Amino acid sequence: MDGLNKAQILGNLGADPELKMLPGGTAILKMRVATNESWIDKDKNKQERVEWHRVTVFGKRAEGLAKFVRKGMKVYVEGRLQTSTYEKEGQKHYGTEIIADQVLAFGTGRPAADGSSLAGSDAPFTPHAASNGAFSRAPSAGTTADIPF
Repeated sequence: MDGLNKAQILGNLGADPELKMLPGGTAILKMRVATNESWIDKDKNKQERVEWHRVTVFGKRAEGLAKFVRKGMKVYVEGRLQTSTYEKEGQKHYGTEIIADQVLAFGTGRPAADGSSLAGSDAPFTPHAASNGAFSRAPSAGTTADIPF
């Protein structure tokens, strides 16, 4: 039996995502997602911590998401963890990112450059691109509270 490599996060985009194209024509979308954690410590003080995650999306899904997602939007990401190594100034560095299989974006970000905005809407966009690469708004029956975790 193979192992299980699965990551799920729900957080906010810390910057507008960056879309790039590989020489072969494959789209790559890089996103930075912040997740927040808060708790009350033993002295009854509220503590908070922000964890930053690097997320990569490939292909048509990357192209479609790039049209809609903006800094500040809430996103649900599901995928697998992948660690890479690189050398900088003689030092070996490691980086871990989530390779996303599924992304749901919720409309709370700042307006896009063309003036369109998803602000004020909590309905998510579907994670699967249509044949033309466009995304559609999912039925508004649920809210973020309906995500099963």
